[in-house]
Amino acid sequence: MNPAFQLVEGSWQEYKQALTAVRCRVFVDEQQVPVALELDEHDAGCHHVLVTDPQGRPVAAGRIKPDGHIGRMAVLKDCRGLGIGTAMLAALLQYAREQGHASVFLHAQISAAPFYAKSGFVENGAPFMEAGIPHQCMVKRLP
Repeated sequence: MNPAFQLVEGSWQEYKQALTAVRCRVFVDEQQVPVALELDEHDAGCHHVLVTDPQGRPVAAGRIKPDGHIGRMAVLKDCRGLGIGTAMLAALLQYAREQGHASVFLHAQISAAPFYAKSGFVENGAPFMEAGIPHQCMVKRLP
């Protein structure tokens, strides 16, 4: 990730507006996920990552639930391919290790499964539909 981009970690309460802006652009506007499914009751209890560009514009978001479920990984279209997703995932994995998790899991959109596989996630179970999009559960053991 370009060092001009900034990754911060924190609570929903701290970064709600910026996290919501990114997730709504990617999931609601781009992928047509209903906003009622995108913003849920779990946000307040999750640890979040947020990336901003050199101008301070929110460009990426992700979260991890207390049970080790990584999710809501979103990078704005014009910022994909810059290593931002990899940096966010690394930060979430480090947080999971610090919390004592032996493994983490996620529900990857099928198109994103190769991205997660590069970071050591393996498929677990059969593909399934979530919010009208094909997904695959993936798991990673933490060292």
